[in-house]
Amino acid sequence: MHISVTLALLLFLQAAGFSDRGDDSPRRVVIDDFESYQDGGIPTRWKMLRGREMVPVEPEFMVENEGFKVVDDHGNNVLRVYSHGEVATLSMPMDEDTDSPWDLRKNPILSWDWRANELPAGAREDVERFNDTGAALYVIFSIGGFIVKRPTAIKYAYSSSLPVGTVVPYGKLRVVIVSSGKDGLGDWRHIERNVVEDYRKFFGSEPPENPLLIRLWSDTDNLDGRAEADFDNIVIR
Repeated sequence: MHISVTLALLLFLQAAGFSDRGDDSPRRVVIDDFESYQDGGIPTRWKMLRGREMVPVEPEFMVENEGFKVVDDHGNNVLRVYSHGEVATLSMPMDEDTDSPWDLRKNPILSWDWRANELPAGAREDVERFNDTGAALYVIFSIGGFIVKRPTAIKYAYSSSLPVGTVVPYGKLRVVIVSSGKDGLGDWRHIERNVVEDYRKFFGSEPPENPLLIRLWSDTDNLDGRAEADFDNIVIR
């Protein structure tokens, strides 16, 4: 009886994505579901860029026109990002020098949920002077350059006006429209991307094994507009 129960437990764990096969086993890693924070709190596991240094988020960094806060959405915590004529960003370091590196060979899939409550009117990512994005999730793979440091990155964007599937190149950045205000506001949308396949398609080569970081974003500085969006369930697997 003991052996049967043990075998059943092992089979269950393997089916759920856990096994005793070591580092090659499939994994599901929750980057953040925001349940560990209090309603109205700040996401202290994330970092912000202050000058040239990445530092842990502090309450004083949240100001009236830009910021992030955790809100209770009918019993479920979500991260709310807001900006008014500004740029709001949060970053989660994910490279090999962190405690929990993201290995694309084992976990190529990135998924998250988001909801746009308000997007900057008239914004569109394919025209530089109108280039505001109410909500975006970046995967930054590397940063290079002699004088001006530029990231090699994919920006998954919730566009005010461009249709889903649009891709806009900006140097080493690829902006991919995965949600659009053309399809309405106020509803939760689940996004799932194979980051390895996207990198191959957009850059024509293999991605680095360990992306540097995931960055959450909202910018309304070009058109002095307003944006508010919610993020939840950021997962790699």
